[in-house]
Order: sequence, then C-alpha cells, then structure tokens
Amino acid sequence: MSNLYFSESIILLDLEGSTKEDVLRAMAKNLVEKGLVKESFTEAIIAREQEYATGLPTMGVSVAIPHTDIEHVSKKTMSVAVLKEPVDFGVMGDPTEITPVKLVFMLAMDKTDSQLSLLTKLMQIFQDEAILLQLANENDKSEILNLLATKLDFALEGGGQ
Repeated sequence: MSNLYFSESIILLDLEGSTKEDVLRAMAKNLVEKGLVKESFTEAIIAREQEYATGLPTMGVSVAIPHTDIEHVSKKTMSVAVLKEPVDFGVMGDPTEITPVKLVFMLAMDKTDSQLSLLTKLMQIFQDEAILLQLANENDKSEILNLLATKLDFALEGGGQ
C-alpha cells in the first residue's frame, strides 16, 4: 500500500457524534482542512453511506468503512476514528439492519484498485477481535498509527504527526 498518507493528524480519538452523519462530517471536515480531499468529499461520502451502508458487525466492536468516488480525493489517505460512544450505522449488504459502530475507517482513495487492495487488508484486521479491541481502547494515536501501519503493511507518508 505505497504512498498512502496516514498520520496522527487524521486519527481522531473519542470522537463524539449522535448520528453517523455527525461522525462522517467531523472526519471529512478534518480531511478537507488537511487538503487531502476536495470540498465535495463531505457530501459525497454522506450520500454514498445513505445508498450503500458500510457498517460491519465484527467481533468485539463493530466497524464502518465509509468511502466515496475517487474524483473527490486529492491525496490517497485513510482516516481512523475511535468513537467516544458507539453510533448506529447500516450494515453492509443489509441496510435495514443496524450495528453500533465504535471504529470508523474512512477511505479516500485516488484509484479504484487502491481501494480494493486496502479493503482486502482491512478485512484481515476486522477478523481479529483482539486487534479491534486494542484499537477501540487505545488512547495513544502513535500506537494506533504504528499498529495499523504494521498490520496493513504500508510505509508511512506524512510521518507520525
């Protein structure tokens, strides 16, 4: 997963939101402010989540992997949020079901094949309850950064900060 921008500045701890839209807006706003995505990204990611739910009821804690089309992305990146309290997301493949999400992995990919490659690697993490619980309970951004960089096997562009 070369040249994926991933730094502590796009890891959000104890993110508060009462709805999935609140969470998505806060995460997208951070990416827009960092110049990693275009202004259009925020509304595009919310619209896509409405149409295609991204919640996954994984063991330990549920996750969501919101993403949208490549034209809204300036630089390939992944933002991670550990929510203060779980927020309901529709379940991928069955939006009538909901799951209380604690971890959100917001993908901003510049090529479709990059997204597929990263999703494949993320699925391996999502099948490991111990790693998910460690991420959900971690209070140190550098620990999250290093754990994900190791597990996803990518070089850190943007460094630790």
